[in-house]
Amino acid sequence: MELFKSQSNIDFMAWRKPSLIISAILVVLSAAIIFVRGLDYGLDFEGGAMIEVHYEEPAEIADIRAALDAAGFTGAVVQGLGTRTDYAIRIKPHAETASAAEPTAGSSEAKVATNKIAAEVLTALTKSRSDVNVKRSDFVGASVGEELREQGLVAVLFVILGIMAYLWLRFEWRFAVAAVASEIHDTLITVGIFALTGREFDLPALAAVLSVVGYSINDKVVVFDRVREIFRSSRKGEPYEILNRSINSTMSRTIMTGLTTSLAVGTLYFVGGPALENFGLIMLIGIFVGTLSSVFFANPILLWLGVSKQDLMPRTKEDPELAARP
Repeated sequence: MELFKSQSNIDFMAWRKPSLIISAILVVLSAAIIFVRGLDYGLDFEGGAMIEVHYEEPAEIADIRAALDAAGFTGAVVQGLGTRTDYAIRIKPHAETASAAEPTAGSSEAKVATNKIAAEVLTALTKSRSDVNVKRSDFVGASVGEELREQGLVAVLFVILGIMAYLWLRFEWRFAVAAVASEIHDTLITVGIFALTGREFDLPALAAVLSVVGYSINDKVVVFDRVREIFRSSRKGEPYEILNRSINSTMSRTIMTGLTTSLAVGTLYFVGGPALENFGLIMLIGIFVGTLSSVFFANPILLWLGVSKQDLMPRTKEDPELAARP
């Protein structure tokens, strides 16, 4: 099945200058949003209470969330624990109890604050159902959340550096630079758009960012493989022409992969519930941005860096380094 004929000859590279300018503007704006406005970190990164409740009869997540919202616990995350009677509630403390929840997790002050929040949650839930009780309550310290943020940033950096090393070895340094530039471009714009939504950035959101990095580079590698293949098989051909042919010949694959993946993650966003909404939303944004960057950003960067046929041809024994080997 082909949405675009592999022999099509759309001149995508003719739009390279405006596309790079637009990309640069979006990257700067996204970075400004992230560093000035910041992300609205969730309980995983900010700290708060984890409360497990048990119902005598089956209960619905929507009813539990409605009862919590009515009591002022806006943004509470309710997750099932394998049955329709046991649920975990992750919730930030009220404004009046937030200052009391600052001590280290496990301290007596933290236990007092958590018990107070658990009592408020139980009161809110018993207004609609009397057959509920609190099984367990724990406190997540802010220091743990800060450590998670730092480790998440380190994970993203290691992924990008690993991708750069892999592409440098598999292709050539220009491809590695173009891929890393694309990864930074896709990640910043995706996180910047997510920050504009005002949603909480939690661990599923961080997992989605790492998934976007992997998805994006997979798309670039497919196009880069075609660039190398056409360079090596063409006796004549300018880089401009070959990069255009590479984009055209992989266009169907790029769009179909994006559409089918969007169907899967779109399901998580629309029907996966609050626990998976952030993951699905970031993936949808990342797929859209990554697909566009494969066409309008990665290859223009390659052309700007001066990729040529000589860079990708197999080396022969005339190469001094190879000739010196036994």
